[in-house]
Amino acid sequence: MSSESEVTRRDFLKTAARTTASASAFSGITFLTRPDRIFGANDRVRVGVCGLRTRGKDHLDAFARVPNVEIAALCDVDATVLDKRRGEVRGSPRTFADVRRLLEDQSIDAISIATPNHWHALMAIWACQAGKDVYVEKPCSHNLWEGRQVVRAADKYRRIVQHGTQSRSAPALIDAIHQLRGGTFGEIYLARALCFKWRDTIGRAPSEPVPAGVDYDLWTGPAPLKPFTRNRFHYNWHWIWDTGNGDLGNQAVHQMDAARWGLGVTFPNRVSAIGGHFMFDDDQETPNTLNCVFEFDQPGGRRKIMEVEVRHWITNNEAGIHGGLSNRHNAIGNIFYGSNGYLAAGNEDDFSYESWLGRDRKPGPRGHSDNDHFANFIKCVRSRKKEELNAPIEDGHISCALVHLANASYRLGRALRVDPEREEVVGDEEATRLLADRDRGYREPFVVPDEV
Repeated sequence: MSSESEVTRRDFLKTAARTTASASAFSGITFLTRPDRIFGANDRVRVGVCGLRTRGKDHLDAFARVPNVEIAALCDVDATVLDKRRGEVRGSPRTFADVRRLLEDQSIDAISIATPNHWHALMAIWACQAGKDVYVEKPCSHNLWEGRQVVRAADKYRRIVQHGTQSRSAPALIDAIHQLRGGTFGEIYLARALCFKWRDTIGRAPSEPVPAGVDYDLWTGPAPLKPFTRNRFHYNWHWIWDTGNGDLGNQAVHQMDAARWGLGVTFPNRVSAIGGHFMFDDDQETPNTLNCVFEFDQPGGRRKIMEVEVRHWITNNEAGIHGGLSNRHNAIGNIFYGSNGYLAAGNEDDFSYESWLGRDRKPGPRGHSDNDHFANFIKCVRSRKKEELNAPIEDGHISCALVHLANASYRLGRALRVDPEREEVVGDEEATRLLADRDRGYREPFVVPDEV
């Protein structure tokens, strides 16, 4: 995706040898540049973790289990959360409220991003510009255009960027994909992504003063600055359009990624989504019940179909898929249908699959495993071999684009036609603007740049 006007990596390093700093994408800050670090067998990879509350705590625990990784920096806009995590981490990591200060630290090799969704793309782009490798949580973008910009930044600055769709590092699901691709189930024509997740009402929360120790302006970042409420802050930001993408972008993106992986498809040709916010009268803006269909044209005039379903409350399980040991109310996973059988894979608390073959549905291949997505990321940071990433940002962007396309179809109340090669909606200017959030705009200096 690089253009001829972009600086090549070789020129970038030559420039670094002549000067001590390069201008970043935001005003008033400079990043020192340095050649890519060459890691010895026992050298530690120094990681900064950004966003430390729920998923960020998982990042800390995961990196702590990877050999020769040092959690060298912590970043969060909530001083209470930052102080708590500082007391839980070995060693003496530096602490930051502002990610820009962290990125100036030349000793940091990589960052992981577990912030709210509206920060993912900008933080990842800034990190690439600062010469850091990136592990970015799903979804990697808040809209389709942002995802494309992250891919361009990773390519331009030659960064290792892993997307947080960790199913791709689970040996059992890798084996399931091999079974699907290898002909065991015949022609795979349909994949269903199930996101049946128990979600109670968030109620209504009044405006109130910002809690002590929280930099709410910095937390808001690229989004419009609205009055503080508890339903715009910790976790419930998922259900507000300015900052989240609903459960389609929160949980179902994992299942959509697995469905796309198993079907062997990229961008769709047509997208349709219907649903709504049912049962509850509360502050949630995103739908809690959604049915989406994606059509993919294939060579020879054939098509493949992906169905995605989000349910928020009491529901049944399907094909033996349940939520694992921690929450059996949920049914999170995928079902793949072929001309010679079907395969069901669960991927919330565990990673397993079962299958059935023929008209009499005889038991077929099955498997179970954990995953080690963070270890895969660190391995590639050391080797500089982007091709060995299990979930490279290019794949993450495509799967997240499906989220954004379906949400746009739902919000506009109509099906969308898509040009897969151009990654664009066809003949719908309103959808095109929505998929780039151009009507919302970005707040200075928290601007996702047109030129990365």
